[in-house]
Amino acid sequence: MPGGDPPSPAPAPRGPAGRAGGGALPVRRLGSTALEVTPLGLGLAAVGRPAYITLGRATDLGADRSPAAMEARTHRVLDAAYGAGIRYVDAARSYGRAEEFLASWLSSRAIPPGALTIGSKWGYRYTAGWRLDAASQEVKDHSLAAFVRQRAETRALLGPYLGLYQVHSATLETGVLEDRAVLGALAELRAEGVVVGLSVSGPRQADVVRRALDVDIDGTNPFASVQATWNVLEPHAEAALAEAHGRGWGVLVKEVLANGRLTDSAGAPELGVLETVARRHGAQIAQVAFAAALARPWADVVLSGAVDERQVRAGVGALAVALTERDVALLRAAAETSERYWAQRGSLAWH
Repeated sequence: MPGGDPPSPAPAPRGPAGRAGGGALPVRRLGSTALEVTPLGLGLAAVGRPAYITLGRATDLGADRSPAAMEARTHRVLDAAYGAGIRYVDAARSYGRAEEFLASWLSSRAIPPGALTIGSKWGYRYTAGWRLDAASQEVKDHSLAAFVRQRAETRALLGPYLGLYQVHSATLETGVLEDRAVLGALAELRAEGVVVGLSVSGPRQADVVRRALDVDIDGTNPFASVQATWNVLEPHAEAALAEAHGRGWGVLVKEVLANGRLTDSAGAPELGVLETVARRHGAQIAQVAFAAALARPWADVVLSGAVDERQVRAGVGALAVALTERDVALLRAAAETSERYWAQRGSLAWH
């Protein structure tokens, strides 16, 4: 695949004695941090709010997207993930009520702090007011004031459960990686015991990762992890992610299904290659997409955006799909240019 080496066989479990994470999933460290994670994680972007940019959302969610219905759905998905052994959950301030739904699940299930690792993000504010037709769904704000406000909001909901706090979609354009006031506040948060990271998005992901690797605040880099888009259509940040992992950072992979493009129901032309590989393994197209990401030696966590129990099970099933060199050669053909991929993603409507 352009931008990096082809997928290799899945690495052996890393972390403390490779112990299981409840179900059959091994536990590993998130980079060189003390946080324990599982190879598959659960992201709440698609269940914390009524609208999102995932294809097929109307079929997946149906008509009832009231807060009560979405909270109940979030709890069912979290139950399925936790029961399957998934021990990393990803949220954000801009994911509607995702943090609130996660907090109510933790309380209702009496999940103790330390039983799983939770990450959240600051830097976007949810603005849709639970409306599907809102002109604006979220607004980016990487200011110090936004960090202070959103950190307090996250702590009020997740308190001792929060292990990782990330700048949401850091870019070179917002100047957040040059803002010494923000970086100093992030360094203070890290000193308090919270791992600090950033998520990246867009065709310049690699540039942002490399700039973040060089951040220095009084001899310290506050960042210790990165969450980035990687999938068989958009593998171009791979070299930068491998570099980050080689320097001890944790790496989390998001959008492995390309917002629904890499699923059995998508019907996109590029799926022919994935269909061939899927048939060979008796697997779903989505599972092949997951397997390609799970096989990356630098990927600590691959996030599932499941919205129901069936999708959770499909993600877990991908752990059993072992790609061959022949598969890898076929999957290389699916890669797009970054410009084409992100233009396509930018055209997706909020459903």
